[in-house]
Amino acid sequence: MAQNSQRKIFAGNIDWITVLLWLSLCIIGWFNIHAAVFDPEHPSILSMSTNYGKQFMFIITAIILAIAMMIIDSKFYSSSAPVFYGITLLLLVAVLVVGRNVGGNQAWIPIGSFRLQPSEFAKLASTLMLAQFLSANSNKNPTKKVLFIGVLILLIPIALIMKQPDTGSALAFFSLTFVFYREGYVSGRFMILGGLAIVLFVLCLLFVQWHIIVVLAVIAGIAIWQFRKSRKAITATLILFGAASLYVLSVDFAYNHILQAHQRNRIDVMLGKINDPRGEGYNLNQSKIAIGSGRIFGKGYLQGTQTKYDFVPEQSTDFIFCTIGEEWGFVGSMVIIGLYLTLLLRIINIAERQRSAFARIYAYGVASILFFHFFINIGMTIGIVPVIGIPLPFISYGGSSLWSFTMLLFIMIKFDSNRKGIV
Repeated sequence: MAQNSQRKIFAGNIDWITVLLWLSLCIIGWFNIHAAVFDPEHPSILSMSTNYGKQFMFIITAIILAIAMMIIDSKFYSSSAPVFYGITLLLLVAVLVVGRNVGGNQAWIPIGSFRLQPSEFAKLASTLMLAQFLSANSNKNPTKKVLFIGVLILLIPIALIMKQPDTGSALAFFSLTFVFYREGYVSGRFMILGGLAIVLFVLCLLFVQWHIIVVLAVIAGIAIWQFRKSRKAITATLILFGAASLYVLSVDFAYNHILQAHQRNRIDVMLGKINDPRGEGYNLNQSKIAIGSGRIFGKGYLQGTQTKYDFVPEQSTDFIFCTIGEEWGFVGSMVIIGLYLTLLLRIINIAERQRSAFARIYAYGVASILFFHFFINIGMTIGIVPVIGIPLPFISYGGSSLWSFTMLLFIMIKFDSNRKGIV
């Protein structure tokens, strides 16, 4: 009887639309990797001596992992979250000792011909751990203590990943701020202030800092005049002006002493402060050329000249969207973006219909991480965000990223398929 019930849950309550979206993105990624690194000497898309052949094996393995995620009991994930989290922290420490340095980042542990990237799995483990911790306190009023510990859960892997250094992967953890917002630990005002802080940071890089402080002083003066009858409002305005001024003055120090030289150069290229088409701006320049040359309908499969002649570095990984833009054009690019947006909306819908706090929090974590990767990866190929080197979920080449994103997604699908039984 129990076996029949489990079979019904596994077959009947799965969100097949989400599964279909995942599989579609995986297959699209496989064909675009084939186009990005096509080798005439190995024309078969199944050739195991090529990246596209290896990606096929990664997809088959990902399907096996997806099935495994669905078979495992839902309660196992919540009870084992601290174990997963601890193991990934150990792997993040291990990669600093025995890891292989590729492109200036010591982020991979060599296992035969395969390279394991622990930072990808750290996102999964940290999301599970955060969901487990916050759900354990979900029946209480949100407190600063819980918020502090929740932030600490994320800061530990961030610090270890920054030691590699892998800024892109580390920044992905900050997307989980939306989880704290959804659960009431941070207010909408905090999210708005965070957005304004980013805008102010960019303005400080474009204009003289003292000019910005003068403008802030004028805005503060107008606000004080408007709220002159409220001592509380005046005090809050003065505190906000003081904090903003200190922030503006600290930007220069952070920019010149915390960010690395190549990171500063990439930001300067994006903001148009320097023109370096043969140096730091080469990737972005070639990326724009490739995407723009695709026009409306693209040049056709395996017909991309920018792709064929290897003008764009890392085109099967970080810059895979260039291949899509060149060979599929604007229409094909919008189809991919539409698939991602549909998947994200589906995940949010799944999150809101969960009956357990753990499943809801975890699902919002999944949505946050996938959105960050989707937005930043595509954004950096068209020049609206700096190039920080993160994969496009389910599409970029790589076993670690595909497996971790697949596990991340299918654990959520498992929760949803058995949401009445999750505690």
